[in-house]
Amino acid sequence: MQIDNFEDWEFECKCGCGTNSMSPDTLYKIEASRIDSDIPYIITSASRCESYNELVGGVDDSAHVPLFEYSYAIDIACDESCKRFIIVNSLLRAGFNRIGISDTFIHVDDSPVKQANVIWTY
Repeated sequence: MQIDNFEDWEFECKCGCGTNSMSPDTLYKIEASRIDSDIPYIITSASRCESYNELVGGVDDSAHVPLFEYSYAIDIACDESCKRFIIVNSLLRAGFNRIGISDTFIHVDDSPVKQANVIWTY
């Protein structure tokens, strides 16, 4: 699958260091979800360097930070209930099985080392 709905820079660390180590499988899933939902995704965080992860209060074993050479997490801006429902359903259909929901964003990851089949709130 080709990634047409996103630009590479959207997945780079927001500190400006250029870290962008997204798992190809994660990218394919987010593209499939985006196509399925038919809603533009605004990526607020994806791949992070360790320093930036610490700065923003990310957990020590964050799926945003490269593990086994790849990052596995993406945060999508979303503050509308109806859109949140559509996006979460699309993420599940695309094969994601780790989703965190806050008032302003949806975290999704497919970390190979974290517990699967979970949805949590912030």
